[in-house]
Amino acid sequence: METELEIFDDADTLAAGVSEGLVRRISELQRESNTKIVSVCLTGGTIAGKVHELLGAELADGPVDPYRIALWWGDERFVPTGSEDRNAEPAISALTPAGLDQALVHPMPSSDGVDLDGAAQAYAAELGDTVFDICLLGIGPDGHVASLFPDHPSLAAGGEDAAARVIAVRDSPKPPPERISLTLPVINASQQVWLVAAGQGKAEAVAKAYRQDPSVPAGRVHGNEATWYWLDRAAAADLD
Repeated sequence: METELEIFDDADTLAAGVSEGLVRRISELQRESNTKIVSVCLTGGTIAGKVHELLGAELADGPVDPYRIALWWGDERFVPTGSEDRNAEPAISALTPAGLDQALVHPMPSSDGVDLDGAAQAYAAELGDTVFDICLLGIGPDGHVASLFPDHPSLAAGGEDAAARVIAVRDSPKPPPERISLTLPVINASQQVWLVAAGQGKAEAVAKAYRQDPSVPAGRVHGNEATWYWLDRAAAADLD
C-alpha cells in the first residue's frame, strides 16, 4: 500500500487539485474498461463543497463519462430531506448537471423516512458488497472521519472488527446528534482512500493520521492500493 502526499498553497488550490485528481483517476479507470462503473464515496464539509462545484464543471466538459460513475456517501446527518445540514443534496445539485445516471446516485436516507436504525440497515442493504474505487474523507480537528469519533461509541461500533457495514450514530459530539456512517472495514476495503484537510485547526489531527496514530480515527483508515493526503499548507504544518 502506497501513501501519497499532495500539498497546496490554500483551500482554493487544494479543492482544484482534488477535483483535477478525481477526473484524472476516474478517466484512467474508465479507460481500462468500456463498461467500468467507477464507484466514488463522497464526503461533506466546506472543501468538499468546493470540490463538488469544480468537479461538476470538469465532468461536463472533460474526458470522463459521468454516466459511468456511481456516487455513495461516507456519512450523513440524520435530518429531513432538503435540510442544509445534509451532505448529499449540495453534492447532487453540483454534479447532476454533468449527466450522471441517477440510478447510480446513492444518498443516505433522511429522517423523514424510516427511523435511524432502519436507515442504517437500508443503506447497508443498498451498499451490499460494493468496493469503492475512491473514498473521499475529511479530517475533523479531533481526527474524526465520516461519523466515527475518537473516544466515542461510534468508533467502537464502526471499528476494525465491526460486523456492520453501516451504523447508526447517536449522541455525536458534533451536531446534529444523530447520524449514519460507514464503518472502518468498508472504508478500508476501498482501492484508494483520499484524506482531505485544510486549515491550521486540522494540523495536529493530520499529523497524527499521517503517523497512523490509532488514537484518532483518521489514523486507522487506509486504502488497499493507496492512501492519499490532500492538504493545504496550513493543515500540513505539523508534518515532519
